[in-house]
Amino acid sequence: MTIIPPKLKGLTRILRAAEFSWDGLKAAYKSEEAFRHDVLIACILLPLSFFVEATRAEHLLLIGSVIFLLVCELMNTAIEVVIERISPDWHSMSKKAKDIGSAIVFMSLVQLVIFWTWILFF
Repeated sequence: MTIIPPKLKGLTRILRAAEFSWDGLKAAYKSEEAFRHDVLIACILLPLSFFVEATRAEHLLLIGSVIFLLVCELMNTAIEVVIERISPDWHSMSKKAKDIGSAIVFMSLVQLVIFWTWILFF
């Protein structure tokens, strides 16, 4: 029998949500090599963005594209975890879900490359 904890409110709810988010970031970092690679990219590009001569809007695009890559990698990881939780067996629908998750990350990486290239070189 599962006991459902009472709903939290106010600051306690916000602090618990932040704790869960931190746990998710740690879990993704520990278990996913691709997420670790993306964090490395972020550790290089985010500080670099402050040395690029660009408008405020362009800085937002540079920083936002890096953060968006991390968000997409987290979504992909969540999809993969759910698929593996449902069944470790191969299934065409599981493959489709995982492939779409991979495509999400790929498209965010394409966006990042386009934004950085455009702002740095054009």
